[in-house]
Amino acid sequence: MPTPILAKESLIPGQTSKLVLHAPHIAAKAKPGNFVILRLSEKGERFPLTIADADPENGTITIVYLVLGKSTSLLEALREGDAILDVCGPLGRDTHIEKVGTVICVGGGTGIAAMHHIAKGHHRAGNHVVAIIGARRKDLLLFEKELSLFCPEVLVSTDDGSAGRRGLVTEILLERLEADKSVAEVVAIGPVPMMQAVAETTRPFGVKTTVSLNSIMVDGIGMCGACRVTVGGETKFTCVDGPEFDGHQVDFAEMRQRLGAFKAQETECYNEHCRCHSHA
Repeated sequence: MPTPILAKESLIPGQTSKLVLHAPHIAAKAKPGNFVILRLSEKGERFPLTIADADPENGTITIVYLVLGKSTSLLEALREGDAILDVCGPLGRDTHIEKVGTVICVGGGTGIAAMHHIAKGHHRAGNHVVAIIGARRKDLLLFEKELSLFCPEVLVSTDDGSAGRRGLVTEILLERLEADKSVAEVVAIGPVPMMQAVAETTRPFGVKTTVSLNSIMVDGIGMCGACRVTVGGETKFTCVDGPEFDGHQVDFAEMRQRLGAFKAQETECYNEHCRCHSHA
């Protein structure tokens, strides 16, 4: 049954949007860390998006996406009142959350939206949640206001210094780890280089570091093997074993290579879509 779009908000015009979907069965079971897989047409590809928030009482879930290829471009063309053909979920293992004390949640790009749901979960468990978010510049920052509703500290960095401090999220993280020995866990969601950098920053401190991987997926139930990653020398499937793993054990070099495996085909498909759309 198609899933209605109740609300749409452009977070970064032409780049990033937020959708609120009427999906009561998913909302009732969705937990931090879970994701959904969308399909927009009968012959369309299936692609995963992390659940940024869930409201079981109102039967809604929130997703945030970056317009990057053909499928997300088609998704961006939908409006409030339209419907998505298929939304499958919640999928993946939910985040292991328990009361441990201080938890630092690091987010970059659209990963900030995915990190939001996890940070909220840690807050509800009674943890002191420190949010560290970063972007290239101020107008590309996401969910700063939403995080401030339950995070006592929201620390911001931008590449150009237009918001917060100038520099990288890992610089703020390093300073905090050096000054605060009570940090029990670090969670990182964002671009692969950022997650890898966070894991390398926390490694000398021996702090548990959880990363949420954005592998290429097809079926989302562990059958196709497209989302396989190497963690601690073992093959894991992101869709059923993850998407969260120990950041100190992930083979990020292999993951980057696999993420780029279909880059040429993806670019060709997107360019063809743009050419056809421009002639419409």
